Amino acid sequence: MFAPAASGWIWRPRAPVHLDWSVQKVVDMKIGFVGAGKMAEAILSSLLDSGVCKAVDITASDISPDRCAALEGLYGVCVTSENRNVVEASDVVVLAVKPQELDGVLAGLASCAAGKLVISIAAGKPLAYFASKLPGARLVRVMPNLACQVGEGMSVFCGANDATAEDLERVDRIFGASGRALQLDESLFDVVTALSGSGPAFFAFALDALVQGAVAEGMPPATAALLAGQTMLGTAKVLLERGLSAEVFMSQVASKGGTTAAGLAVLNDGSVKADMAAAIAAASGRSRELSA
Repeated sequence: MFAPAASGWIWRPRAPVHLDWSVQKVVDMKIGFVGAGKMAEAILSSLLDSGVCKAVDITASDISPDRCAALEGLYGVCVTSENRNVVEASDVVVLAVKPQELDGVLAGLASCAAGKLVISIAAGKPLAYFASKLPGARLVRVMPNLACQVGEGMSVFCGANDATAEDLERVDRIFGASGRALQLDESLFDVVTALSGSGPAFFAFALDALVQGAVAEGMPPATAALLAGQTMLGTAKVLLERGLSAEVFMSQVASKGGTTAAGLAVLNDGSVKADMAAAIAAASGRSRELSA
């Protein structure tokens, strides 16, 4: 439903998302998203699916009316064209805009962000940057990844000095709803950005190489993609859920003189490990450049 706002326009939800809230643990907080792209949608949908909050407690803004209409229609959340409306309606504000757009966005929020918990998911922007733009806001920086889209994300967060223990607990709940969340020192964020932020693309690169190898051996591409993808998923679950190191797991799969040993011999004799390490170093270096 369309409703007037102090500035711009705002849509109110036509109907709530159909969840059984009687069996969900709902957190009493109003959450806003400045920017409603794919990452914001992934986090937002996970909050609703997990019951962390209700649709009526979420407000999102975007420069695209079509994008806002899509979120309102799919999830029943409040949407608006004005970023200020999001901040004023929310206890927690997630900044989900591109780094190059932040200066303009933050200039419009500086006068209304004081006292709010503001969470940035922008790559390469340190807490000090946001402190200079949003005086009085309590600040947390988060590096999520695109696996949040399927509830298997890895999000790392750190808080500024004025972020309270309750603030950090809220961040953990918000991002834990779409996967795993871990608090680390900001000094590690360049490496975090490279490993878990850019890492999905690196794993996809390795998967594609395996698929192409299978195709070269005569397997249909779709079949190879299924086998490789499920194998990658299963391997990750074994490593995480059983607490195994990669080295131990490889020794469990490989038997002397077997097929796995033959393949590992090729990988160990090549430059795969060095190339992967170089990819992390290059991504970390670029993150440092963006933070400067």
